[in-house]
Amino acid sequence: MASDYLYFILTETPEYYGHINLGRICHIRRFKYNTEITNSGSTIKLPVFFMGSSLDNKINMSCMKELNLEEAQLLMAILEDHERLKWFKERDALQTALTLSEGAAVTVEEGGEMLRGIIRYIGHQIPPKYPEPISGVFFGIELQGEDKGKGNTDGSYRSKSLFTCEKYSGIFAPFNRVWPVVPASPPPSSHPETEDVSPGDRVTYFVEDHFRHGMVVEVQKKGGEHVVRISTDTDENGKTGGEVEVPLQAVAKGEIPAEAEGMDFDTSQVETNTDDIYTNLTVDSVVEVTLATGNGYGIIRWIGTLPDRQEIMAGLELEEEYGVSDGTFKGQRFFSCPQRRALFVKLISCRPDSRFQSLAANYSEMMPKYGNAERETGHNGVLLDPVPPITAEQVKQLLIGRMKGIQGHCNSCYMDAALFSLFSCSSVLDSMLFKSTNPRDAPIQKTLLHDIVNPLRSKGFVEGQHIMKLRQQLQSQGYSRSFTTDEKDPEEFLNVIMHHILALDPLLKLSAGGKVQDSYCYQIFLDQNHSLVLPTVQQLLEHSFHSAGLKLAEVPSCFMLQMPRFGKKFKMFDKIIPSLELDVTDLLSEGPQQCMICGNLAQVECTECFKDPAFSQTGFKIFCNTCAAQVHSHPHRRSHVLVNLDIPKAYLGHGVPHTLTRDKLELFAVLCIETSHYVSFIKYGPNNQDWIFFDSMADRQGERDGFNIPEVHACPEVGMYLEMPPAELANQVPRDMKGVAKRLFCDAYMYLYQSTSMCLYR
Repeated sequence: MASDYLYFILTETPEYYGHINLGRICHIRRFKYNTEITNSGSTIKLPVFFMGSSLDNKINMSCMKELNLEEAQLLMAILEDHERLKWFKERDALQTALTLSEGAAVTVEEGGEMLRGIIRYIGHQIPPKYPEPISGVFFGIELQGEDKGKGNTDGSYRSKSLFTCEKYSGIFAPFNRVWPVVPASPPPSSHPETEDVSPGDRVTYFVEDHFRHGMVVEVQKKGGEHVVRISTDTDENGKTGGEVEVPLQAVAKGEIPAEAEGMDFDTSQVETNTDDIYTNLTVDSVVEVTLATGNGYGIIRWIGTLPDRQEIMAGLELEEEYGVSDGTFKGQRFFSCPQRRALFVKLISCRPDSRFQSLAANYSEMMPKYGNAERETGHNGVLLDPVPPITAEQVKQLLIGRMKGIQGHCNSCYMDAALFSLFSCSSVLDSMLFKSTNPRDAPIQKTLLHDIVNPLRSKGFVEGQHIMKLRQQLQSQGYSRSFTTDEKDPEEFLNVIMHHILALDPLLKLSAGGKVQDSYCYQIFLDQNHSLVLPTVQQLLEHSFHSAGLKLAEVPSCFMLQMPRFGKKFKMFDKIIPSLELDVTDLLSEGPQQCMICGNLAQVECTECFKDPAFSQTGFKIFCNTCAAQVHSHPHRRSHVLVNLDIPKAYLGHGVPHTLTRDKLELFAVLCIETSHYVSFIKYGPNNQDWIFFDSMADRQGERDGFNIPEVHACPEVGMYLEMPPAELANQVPRDMKGVAKRLFCDAYMYLYQSTSMCLYR
């Protein structure tokens, strides 16, 4: 039986066994393990069998981590060893998978898409084959709603029916591709355990209805029960020093704050103000509690009852290490978070984060009132009907200053910068705010419009709580388990919003080899042989399209360009010159184009001339037949291969006028990153000096109990550098550049362009 074995995963390379991949799972019979442990010296080597092998290998125990049976079966479903090791280290994902049950609503990753479904089966696709004691456990998922038909099974595997659903509406997936839509709450244990304490541990103990702190001196057994002798910080009279003896069940490791509940002692007499009950608090609410050291702030990760407790409790993930565990209570896991960030308290002890509540009151007088009083407003005064983008004339009055823009909170800068860039002064993507969407995702669209875009455009300021609300909604819908806590990339957030939530038509249609590919943003890649030193965005895009053999199937309404980087930390270029206009005429796969020499109708393109130093570094090299013959009469170019252009029939035989209208996009925003912090620049007007800079966390009021202060300020110095000759700009020392110009030229992460004509049709 599978339970007759112990299971391990290889986490470090063992001596003499370097050929065995990390992440391999192995097993040993329990009686064999006990024998080896008994007979081993200081270094324990176990004769284990790796899955798929009939030979035992003596592996040092320090190179392995033990798995329980359920963990081993879940991990076995991941085929690649390195992936298995990666997900073993993702303890929260593995523990979450153990709480899933049939009938649970989940999101499953399939072919790069996040699909919604219901778990109909949890188990083996095929039973284990001798000599293997176990095989992988998979989740059988029936897809729901619009995602039906995107699967690959009807619930059967190798002609054996494991569950039943419509054809192509089922998926079998390992746990690392499955996430619960609503976090599951495991049942409370009926076997509470007391956490062990040792001499030297800092502990909290409960005597005479009070919490006190001290250090363990000794643990001894008296009268049949364990007693802990503690050197106290203060005694019952408030004096420093002294020792007390306390029953073990009234002691917990760590310094638990005064409001902490749920440990193994009676706190029924701790006073709680029932007037502070907030019935609207739910999982993922941002709250604060009173701790011994002051106010503590965090997010509710779990709500329910704990063993031996009648009250409704809340499991908090705190912003700082003032907790007592990583989401476990008496050895049982209720949610997952970093060590010393979890705290279990009475739900009635939680209240909404006052930093956001007081913020609105403190700065309401600073917020100018805009808009017609007759316009429909919500309960908080937020305009419900569409508000147009801020115009160049309104920028100074509405946006410039402290407490302007979007307030950052808890690693939200990627989202703050992206939303401010897209919606403050541009309407290019406003269609996503009003298009019909799945009823399940409608609250996200409503939050985006009513709580973020409208206040930003009407008042010039969005409180951090509204961004947190959006992050909570995204997380609760299963698009990511860490939207409320972790830093992410802007393109990840934008892809979720545009593709998965609002199903916006792809912004880009890229043509390659006669096939059209859809995308929402474009990552610039360059071949190793490029000669660019101080490139413009135009040059980077052209070189990237040239090396990848790409064309645009149509002019995009919005073009999001990610700059070439080696990860977030390493830039490919010291400076990049912003192209205020992006000419995409020569990048189109169809349409009339002009000969680069005479201006007549172009008929051929030479990809080999693209890097010829005799030509400009900007623009594809396209010619009419006459100019192509002259250019390629040079001995160095006679071997070049010319490619015929796709010319519209209406132009054949007629040529093309010299005044052919060029398809150009205008720059409206730039996202920048430095030391993992995102900021943005907005090009809000027609002049070179019409730039503003936005930082959602420019300053901070207070420390742990404080809040971030966003700021928007004008940066006309950018225009001065844009007007410099390239050679002079190249010689500029970044640290000596005026104002924030250095961040635009040196730290650009994503450029945003818009077509003022095409956006009218999207």
